[in-house]
Amino acid sequence: MEEYTPKKIVDELDKYVVGQKNAKKAVAVAMRNRYRRLQLPKSLQDEISPKNIILIGPTGVGKTEVARRLAKLSRSPFIKVEASKYTEVGYVGRDVESMVRDLVEISVSLVREEKKASVIDKAKINTKERLLDLLLPPTTGYAEQDSGTREKLRVKLEAGELDERTVEVEVDDSPPQVEVFTNMGIEDMGSGLSDMMKNMFPSKKRKRKMKISEAKPILEQQETNRLIDMDDVKDIATERVEQSGIIFLDEIDKICVSNSSGTKGGDVSREGVQRDLLPIVEGSTVNTKYGMVRTDHILFIAAGAFHIAKPTDLIPELQGRFPIRVELESLTAEEFVRILKEPENSLTRQYTALLGADGVELSFTDDGICRIAEMADELNKTLENIGARRLHTIVEKLLEEVSYEAPEVESKGVVVDAAYVDEHLKDIVEDRDLSRYVL
Repeated sequence: MEEYTPKKIVDELDKYVVGQKNAKKAVAVAMRNRYRRLQLPKSLQDEISPKNIILIGPTGVGKTEVARRLAKLSRSPFIKVEASKYTEVGYVGRDVESMVRDLVEISVSLVREEKKASVIDKAKINTKERLLDLLLPPTTGYAEQDSGTREKLRVKLEAGELDERTVEVEVDDSPPQVEVFTNMGIEDMGSGLSDMMKNMFPSKKRKRKMKISEAKPILEQQETNRLIDMDDVKDIATERVEQSGIIFLDEIDKICVSNSSGTKGGDVSREGVQRDLLPIVEGSTVNTKYGMVRTDHILFIAAGAFHIAKPTDLIPELQGRFPIRVELESLTAEEFVRILKEPENSLTRQYTALLGADGVELSFTDDGICRIAEMADELNKTLENIGARRLHTIVEKLLEEVSYEAPEVESKGVVVDAAYVDEHLKDIVEDRDLSRYVL
């Protein structure tokens, strides 16, 4: 993160998210502060807590996308969870600590992939040697003769001439699968349960005959596992979670208790989730299968539409742990035009590439894009406002016929202009009853 100043972070986010400058600035500063903290003396680092953020805005305005792109940019362990999926202790459902355990699992996978990339070349060399040992078992007394034969086999092996040759490979015989029928993950029932199952049913080795082309990936995986130090992976992964982990809490407004609603049965449970969430956000120690993980410096980014409830409906202790609040603006036709044109992963680029796979040359004119944006804006105003997600339904319906006939169609050029959009969608947009179900 050293090279990413807040301005550069915003510039990177601009490539994928249109508008929402305030939200981008808030998360950019939060990310830079994490880098700044790590440059300080250890004693001072522990005193600086992350500035957690609440993103407030209707669906489809870019709340999740901002957080997701930020995590990719910083290469931090990142998990998106829905606050409404959790229940307080004593109720049936997932407890809030499971989000930290899931984040650790993601971090371990990320670090393991990094380690795998660093040892893959060595693993490939070792795989070749193992295959040569299987093809030409070492013998005593004929070292010089074996060496010459081995080099000849090596050349053929690298050229792929021996791919059809059969060898006998030792593989793991998987233990029987034990399923626990519950709405909680096996991890939530105790971090030691899965390890206990492994000890009860240890994996055995058995030999299988297979072609060299099939044996290569299996042996390569075995060699990679042998070269990776899993203890080192666990240590790095847990350290990353503690120092740079990001948890995106979506739909946090769904666990608010609205003051105007009065006391209802469900409100007690929702407030209980907030109280269980509080120690995690404040900083506590969570027991995971990879050891104890502290949450003091995990960055929490919460998001919600807050149509009914308000951020002030959260319990006061939890409000205080989210000092930064950013309100995202609703999108208009002007932003929809930019969304269809500017981002590197824009819908127009995606569909052009997808249909290009069938040889169809799809192109969007400026007036065609403007007409799509106008329709999306109009439907958001008259129906439910689902933000930029309305563009997905409109473009998908617009290109439905082309996508269906693309492989067999003779004319491979399709131009999406205003006339094309009106021809395919005008009747549906004008028929409000129909558009409720179609668009």
